[in-house]
Amino acid sequence: MKFAGLAGGLLSLSLSLGLLAGCAVPAASPYPPVPALLPDPVAPPPLTSEQMIWQPGHWNWTGSGYVWAPGQWVLAAGHGQLWMPGWWQQTGSGWAWQPAHWTAGG
Repeated sequence: MKFAGLAGGLLSLSLSLGLLAGCAVPAASPYPPVPALLPDPVAPPPLTSEQMIWQPGHWNWTGSGYVWAPGQWVLAAGHGQLWMPGWWQQTGSGWAWQPAHWTAGG
């Protein structure tokens, strides 16, 4: 009788631990979250013969905090079609800031 009770208890314990193991949460970045975007009114484009695109305002990480970079018109040449805001990415050696940039897109 004692064996059946002990076996049942061990089974319950191992099932409980198995369920809890499935609740593991990925490690959170040790850095503060990227703040919300600030209002960034789009100024009229400059008068030029070259094609310009609006680069939205975004947050830059300085190593100790965030600094707002206001939006601006930039030359379209040499840029991709999709703007990617900055984000934190987990790497094998920790967390790394991926700065805002233009990319070719999907």
